[in-house]
Amino acid sequence: MTNLPASVAGIARAVSAGEVAAVDVVATHLERSRRSQSTINAFTYLDDDTALEKAGQVDAAVAAGKDAGALAGVPIALKDLIDHTGRPNTLGSSLPPTIPIESATVVSRLEHAGAVIIGRTGLHEYAFGFSSENHWFGPVRNPWDLTLSPGGSSGGSAAAVAARTAAAALGTDTGGSVRVPAALCGVVGLKVTHGRAPLTGVFPLAASLDTVGPLARNVTDATLVYLAIAGHDPRDPWSAPRPAPSPGAASRLEEMTFGVPHPWVDRTQADEIATAFDRALRDLVAAGATVVHLDLPALVPADELELSVYSEVALVHTERWKQHRDSYGPDVAERLSKVFEIDPFDFVRAQEWRARIRHTAEEALNRCDVLVTPAVAADRKPIGEENIFIGGKYSSYRPHLSGFSALVNHTTLPALAVPLDQDGVPPPSLQLIGRRWEEHRLLEIGKALEETGVSKYRTPPHSAD
Repeated sequence: MTNLPASVAGIARAVSAGEVAAVDVVATHLERSRRSQSTINAFTYLDDDTALEKAGQVDAAVAAGKDAGALAGVPIALKDLIDHTGRPNTLGSSLPPTIPIESATVVSRLEHAGAVIIGRTGLHEYAFGFSSENHWFGPVRNPWDLTLSPGGSSGGSAAAVAARTAAAALGTDTGGSVRVPAALCGVVGLKVTHGRAPLTGVFPLAASLDTVGPLARNVTDATLVYLAIAGHDPRDPWSAPRPAPSPGAASRLEEMTFGVPHPWVDRTQADEIATAFDRALRDLVAAGATVVHLDLPALVPADELELSVYSEVALVHTERWKQHRDSYGPDVAERLSKVFEIDPFDFVRAQEWRARIRHTAEEALNRCDVLVTPAVAADRKPIGEENIFIGGKYSSYRPHLSGFSALVNHTTLPALAVPLDQDGVPPPSLQLIGRRWEEHRLLEIGKALEETGVSKYRTPPHSAD
């Protein structure tokens, strides 16, 4: 069907009012998803029959005059390591998928809000990487340029949202795996405060850093999904018993101070990224905001970043590695072989570093409302190539994709990636880092950036609609 609402907010409003049928919305997105699969390869599994059945239940609730939920009829995709009752959870691996008997808490909450899960999206194997070029399922391709990676590890979720085959999606973020693909695909990605959204039913990478968050085409849509999944779950030991305030109106940029952390933002970047970031800062000032430059020498990525993560990854994979070493794809196997070499003393040292940067970031946020950086240092990673040309030489793509995101997870702070209204393939992206438990403030600022024209989603050339 044509003339269906495209946004999460628009779909939920129209379905709840009986103006459109959830079945038609879901069927359209399923058809787009299947049609785009041969080019973008965003999905590992499409759930046609059950999704249409669930959509029919939403329509029946509306017809009976019942509240169909804040996400009534909204088609949402799940990263393929999040449990959904009765659906195969592959983890992006070659091993036989598990068939969970219970959905992850975040999925149950989405469905309770009226959302319809249409399928499961491709990822970097076990979420341990940044390209979503999966050895077993093939690479997910970027809707902006099919020769490019969509980023990872939640690349399928970002590509599905950018290409308009899903209204929104869930990803996981341990070192940038929501924000990096959001940046490379030109959409909005929210990394929540650690402990804000439950991890129950989500396969771990490093549980002390893992988060679940939404990808969407605008901040309002990301907000609606975020509010549906946020909140305490006593079954998750990392989940915090704290309320999740709803965002209010867009912030007044005239009252906002944006802190630019040096020397972190001075790291090697692609020329177009540096140029876009400078322009974004000028646009913020033109919109009335205050931009301050902060000297934060402790707030930079260091060797301890990987040492800390790798120790937890080893814990997750030890038994699987012993029994099924040959089942891992080449790039993940290579990284895992290093994981098991980490010395316990290095892990302790990494925890000290983590505490130091956490305190540094908290102190910096006493001097500004948010910290602001590029979302990535490079946004064009050709599929099949390990090295990219940046700073006058070829080097591994991973530190350039994760250099502005991974450190944030070690602070536990929330962060938001938003596409800038600037030319580029893909368009450049900005990262906002907020205070702990203040996702609502980040989202209010994100709304302001959209209203003033600093941020805007643009439809990529390989959109499915």
